Parts: sequence; structure tokens; C-alpha cells
Amino acid sequence: MADCGCEIEVANREQGRVLIILLLINACMFFIEIIFGIMSESSGLIADSLDMLADAAVYGIGWHAVGGSRLLKIKAAHLSGALQIILGVLVLLDAARRLVMGSEPESLLIISVGILAFVANFICFALISKHKEGEVHMRASWIFSKNDLIANVGIIVSGALVYLLDSRFPDLIIGMIISIIVVRGGLHIIKDANNEKKCQANGGACSCSEKIEIQPLDSGK
Repeated sequence: MADCGCEIEVANREQGRVLIILLLINACMFFIEIIFGIMSESSGLIADSLDMLADAAVYGIGWHAVGGSRLLKIKAAHLSGALQIILGVLVLLDAARRLVMGSEPESLLIISVGILAFVANFICFALISKHKEGEVHMRASWIFSKNDLIANVGIIVSGALVYLLDSRFPDLIIGMIISIIVVRGGLHIIKDANNEKKCQANGGACSCSEKIEIQPLDSGK
């Protein structure tokens, strides 16, 4: 039957399964990165670990919204974006503290954990990519995964620069950049959710021209 809702039920199940997998991966990586981030005195790893924690919370929120009303999904996206911004600001403050107080990041540990995080986030990105044009809570999840991959590359590069230059500044700079990426991603999500809410208030679905186009972070737009 064309109107039995079976396709919607299957899509909801698929979204829920993907979000649970993403939640588990990010939760595990949070514990790994926060432990090794503290051990290695790495602002970059600590920043990425808190980003992983925010992502895990956001995927949990998104999972709760699957199958719910459009308004619930908009609220989930709003909360997701707010969490990203709060965590990004906290990480930026921690990097600033380390800049003043000093740190001695361990380059080889940073590189090793950075590579592990990249592999984990690549799996997340592959799982969520087919939902990047979906509903607002799934588009938010895609933004997180894309930003995480960029951050992981930065961590690996910073570890190499710490080793080559024998300086803590590459790690501090990357920690701050990750913070900015996280905050910017949160702002994108909130803007997208506001657009979705506006469309709902107008009583119709968003057209392609009304949806916010999510540009790559390095596009300068």
C-alpha cells in the first residue's frame, strides 16, 4: 500500500540505527581522547575529546527525535547547535589557559591518537553521508562528522609540527582552530533550524531555494 507509512518506518529505523552507532563511536573516542589528551598535555586532543562528547550528546538527541514531529526535530537541532557552541567556547578558554600557564605536548602520542580519531570519524562520516540532504536533525549530524574529520587532520599535522619544531604552539593553535570550527558548526545548525522553523510557520515545506546551503569550512563563504 502506497500510504501505509512503511517507507517512513523503514527510514526512521535506519536513521535511528545510524545515530546509535555514531553515538557509541563518539562516546568511546571521548574517553580515549580525554585520557590521552591529559596525559600528553595536548590542547588539540582535549578540544577534540570535548567535541566528541558534544557529538555523542547530539546524536543521542537526534536519535530521540527520529520518528517525532517536525517541531521536535527542529528543537533537537537547536539544542545540538547550542551544545556545539558551548563546548567550543569552553575549549577555546582551555587553550587560552594553556597558552598562559604553559604546556609540554607529547607529539608522538598526539599523532597516534589523532590517526585513531580520524579513522573513527571517517566511519561516522561514511554512515551519515547519505542522510546529509535529509531532515534538519540529520543534516546537523552530517555537519558534525564533516567538521570532526577536518579537526582530526589538524591534530595530526599539529603533532608533526610539535615534533619538527620542538614547540607547543602548533598544538595550541590547532586547539583554538578546532574551537572555532565547533562554534561555527553550531551556528550553521541553529541557522538551518531557524530556517526550518520559518518554513513550518509558513505552513509548507522548505523549497530547495529556501534551505540554507552548507558550504565547506574552507570555502571562505
